[in-house]
Amino acid sequence: MTIATCLVVANIYYNQPLLADIAHTFKISDKKAQQVSLFTQIGYATGLLFIIPLADMLKRKRLILIDFTLVIISLLISAAAPSVLVLTIAGFLLGVSSVIPQLLIPMAAHLAKPAERGKKIGFVMSGLLIGILLSRTLSGFIGEHFGWRTMYYIATGLMLAMWLMIFFFLPEVEPDYKGNYKNLMKSLIHLVKTQPKLRMAAFRGALCFAGFSAFWTTLVFLLKQPQFNAGSSVAGLFGLVGAFGALAAGLMGRLSDKMDSYKLSGYTLLLVLISFIIFYFSNSSITGLVIGVIVLDMGVQATHISNQSIIFGLIPEARNRLNTVYMVSYFIGGASGTFLASLVWKTYQWTGVCAIGVTLAVIALAAHFINYKKNVRN
Repeated sequence: MTIATCLVVANIYYNQPLLADIAHTFKISDKKAQQVSLFTQIGYATGLLFIIPLADMLKRKRLILIDFTLVIISLLISAAAPSVLVLTIAGFLLGVSSVIPQLLIPMAAHLAKPAERGKKIGFVMSGLLIGILLSRTLSGFIGEHFGWRTMYYIATGLMLAMWLMIFFFLPEVEPDYKGNYKNLMKSLIHLVKTQPKLRMAAFRGALCFAGFSAFWTTLVFLLKQPQFNAGSSVAGLFGLVGAFGALAAGLMGRLSDKMDSYKLSGYTLLLVLISFIIFYFSNSSITGLVIGVIVLDMGVQATHISNQSIIFGLIPEARNRLNTVYMVSYFIGGASGTFLASLVWKTYQWTGVCAIGVTLAVIALAAHFINYKKNVRN
């Protein structure tokens, strides 16, 4: 489950270090190239909304295998795309179908003992987080030495291998929900209305991931500026640096089993704020960027695990739908961060990106502590 989570989620992020190379291939602006990343994230949010709830009413393994087939088709179209329009559409479809990790993580929560739920979620999440981060390292290296299309062909081969692994080794999980799809989707609204902890977790997660995406989408353009004069492979290496932050996933999972999750989230949100302050003073310093990346990834990932530990403890028979609400909000936040960063980059460049990150982190912290105090009073 952890390996599948790692390799599938990587598909969404391969394009980020390759955006400058894609812009060069199709002779388009950097802003136009960023739309490939933007629509991939929008596609992911769409898949989360319409596919993930199905796991509460359909057999999990069968749904995952169908999704893998769609992933493989989308990757092949991306690799052979004759224009940026086709690549953008393929990116959207790739995002829609790459929701498999969000089928596997609730499964881990379902199989785990309540006292170890955070630990097990953290273990599977470590695969997801490492996949997100190392995808950039791999694609940056492949893109610079073999061309960006090669990365998509390699990804296709990896997905074929994982389809076989899932087919032979993943156990089937029977669904709990007995209603129809229409009522299943309506129940999402009911969950949002009746679960304040879910709403707060979704809001925190969305703001954190918006800042995270704003940083990673624009990092490659900062590194191409004269003070660094570096290529996509260097941008990819920052993913390797960020993987150190991913090591915090297991620790935070264990902490969430023992410590109040709301209090823990306050500390992790503070890390996100500190990281963007570090980035602001590091527009000419590789060392500063490295430190900032580690702090950012620790903060975002720890907040994410804390949020999921909270929501998976609410209604056991609705875990996939709870995860749908949370993850749709999360990736709408990511798409919004990418969009905001593309808007401010042309005029304000790195200062504007850091301002976005600081603002989002401050809003998240303020909302979190207001909500925390309200819970304490109640």
